[in-house]
Amino acid sequence: MALLFGATTVNYLDRQVLAILAPTLTRELGWRETDYAGIVSWFSVAYGVGLLGMGRVMDLIGVRLGLSLAVGLWSLASMGHALVTSVAGFGVARALLGIGESGNFPAAVKTVAEWFPKRERALATGIFNAGTNVGVVLAALLVPWITLALGWRWAFVVTGALDLVWLAAWLAFYRDPGRHPRVSRAELAWIRSDPVEPGGEGTVAWRSLLRRRQTWAFIVGKALTDPVWLFYLFWLPKFLEANFGVRLAGLAAPLVVIYVAADLGSVTGGWISGALIKRGWSVNLGRKTALLVAALAIVPTMFAPVAGTVWAAVSIVAVAAGAHQWWSANLFTTVSDMFPRHAVASVVGLGGFAGMCSAFAFQRLTGAVLEAAGGSYAPIFAVLGLAYVSALLLMHLLAPRLEPIAAG
Repeated sequence: MALLFGATTVNYLDRQVLAILAPTLTRELGWRETDYAGIVSWFSVAYGVGLLGMGRVMDLIGVRLGLSLAVGLWSLASMGHALVTSVAGFGVARALLGIGESGNFPAAVKTVAEWFPKRERALATGIFNAGTNVGVVLAALLVPWITLALGWRWAFVVTGALDLVWLAAWLAFYRDPGRHPRVSRAELAWIRSDPVEPGGEGTVAWRSLLRRRQTWAFIVGKALTDPVWLFYLFWLPKFLEANFGVRLAGLAAPLVVIYVAADLGSVTGGWISGALIKRGWSVNLGRKTALLVAALAIVPTMFAPVAGTVWAAVSIVAVAAGAHQWWSANLFTTVSDMFPRHAVASVVGLGGFAGMCSAFAFQRLTGAVLEAAGGSYAPIFAVLGLAYVSALLLMHLLAPRLEPIAAG
């Protein structure tokens, strides 16, 4: 779990550097709103395409080698941002970063399915998923300091180099449970204590997965909510500057508050559904109750643009960010609830692809709406507030009982 947490942390640290520098680069390089929207949208589409391939890669060659290759690629891509200045150059760098970073979540969810029985997976997912927020907090603390001291290019170089430190630790310490020298027979028996899953081993054809309503439940959940999270990641610094005049040196405190709240939501959301299931609730009721709480907590985010002060807006967004991560920990876990281990990474890849394609379109739309509305964020936040309630309703219609399947 420590290794997965670390991978997710450096993943989001690299991802967030451009967002924190966006107001600075917009002024220095003369970007329009649609220029920035185009740059970040290329990350999304590349990340989505990468998820399709990375899910298969993790199922085929395993997470030790697969995640190693992914981290190596995204480290080089992150540092490559320091070599470009044009909109097109940043678009290429973001696309390469997206392809590499797409390996993290399929590998992490598959690793959790291999190392934990079902009753522990939501908490385990919540723990590694908390690295997303730690990465953003570290970016908020490190990037302004590095940029003000050395210039914006060094912010990309230093953060990208940290990935290689994690990679050395992963290669030194990670093995799958059946081959790990420190895993006892009793621990291995606990890990594999769930009932035997039908469907055999090996990869599962996408065509077979796409015939399942359970697959579409996860796809819908990702497609409607991933754009919201990426909006928070890529547009919040610009929103805080446009609405409240928060510049680079003042970004750290608001972003730390927002993403510490997100961290708490990630771990708590993963714990709560597991606790409900241990108390005798069905997997279906436990997971969906947790998802419903998160969806309702996000609705007030539509009022952030009209908040009277910067800290009122930050408080609203902090609750929404925590609720998103609460949602995300449980949404990812529904895949391992419904599918056998050898299909998990492929399903996560399909859902992630849908989510990133949706995010690509939403980011392009965000840039166009901001230019058309004179920089008003109100229409965008109205959509954000209703996305999760809509997603949960559709998910329930598609998978009313989260029934496990035999994928083969």
